[in-house]
Amino acid sequence: MSTAITADALGTAVPVLSLSPVVLSVPGRPVDLQVRISAPVTGTGLPVILLSHGHGPSNNLSSLNGYAPLADFWAAHGFVVVQPTHLTSRTLTALVADAPGAPDFWRSRAEDMTHVLDRLDVIANAVPQLAGRIDPTKVALAGHSLGGFTAALLLGAGLTDPDTGHVVHLVEPRIKAGVLLAPPGRGGDVFNGPMAEQWPVIGAVDFSTMTAPALVVTGDKDDPRHFTDMGPDWHADPYTLAPGPKTLLTLFDAEHGLGGIAGYDAAETTDENPERVAALAGLTAAYLRTRLHPGDNAWQATCEALTTGPDPAGRVESK
Repeated sequence: MSTAITADALGTAVPVLSLSPVVLSVPGRPVDLQVRISAPVTGTGLPVILLSHGHGPSNNLSSLNGYAPLADFWAAHGFVVVQPTHLTSRTLTALVADAPGAPDFWRSRAEDMTHVLDRLDVIANAVPQLAGRIDPTKVALAGHSLGGFTAALLLGAGLTDPDTGHVVHLVEPRIKAGVLLAPPGRGGDVFNGPMAEQWPVIGAVDFSTMTAPALVVTGDKDDPRHFTDMGPDWHADPYTLAPGPKTLLTLFDAEHGLGGIAGYDAAETTDENPERVAALAGLTAAYLRTRLHPGDNAWQATCEALTTGPDPAGRVESK
């Protein structure tokens, strides 16, 4: 991605400060909630992005230590990024294996974000030079893979609790917009892959009530055959089945790692492509900037630069 494109639409990158772990004690949670905060060294009235990690095979990428290619970029371009370590993280498996909600911890993952929002002041005061620089009214949420599932719940999707049969809503109204990166799709008859029985909660989501604005990002080579035979379009369901306003970004030739967003030089990335990651980072930052600052043209300008022309990163549609 051209640095000129980023500078024009998002401004010049600034140095980033990052602190971890910031430890929040949560009554009833089997272990303390640990978060990483990344922020630009300059600026005030900074919007917040909550970043929900996926599951994945690595020990540390599915924790506050992952997703640096996105967290660093977003922070360098004016966002405060807060990354919790959810109870699904492999770093906690030995500690929480028998805890209520194991192994998917779907409710806890969503509640982690509410705890963070409840204590934004505590978090800001824990980071040198950050106190007083956050705008708590401008909050967005991003999540990759299982994190996209968590994001859907917080943005308004309903979920039929597999244990009780009751519909649960965990919507967080303080979150103004979301980015769902390679998220899971629908349940029902198409939820027929070998992993579907092990993760029934994945297919229990109803996107029809997910009313918050969101950008859904998929890879056109992201084959979810372990959950469904529907093909890559399954990951677009949070766009297809939810009401507007929604935008779908389909990245060309991208697989589930979307070029390598979970970590720098992650060997598990099946489609490592730094240019794709750079394009995705710029597009997501631009989308959230425009959503949180109506009238800002970052999204339009970045889309024109990266999804048109002779070598587009992907295609965009909206409703």
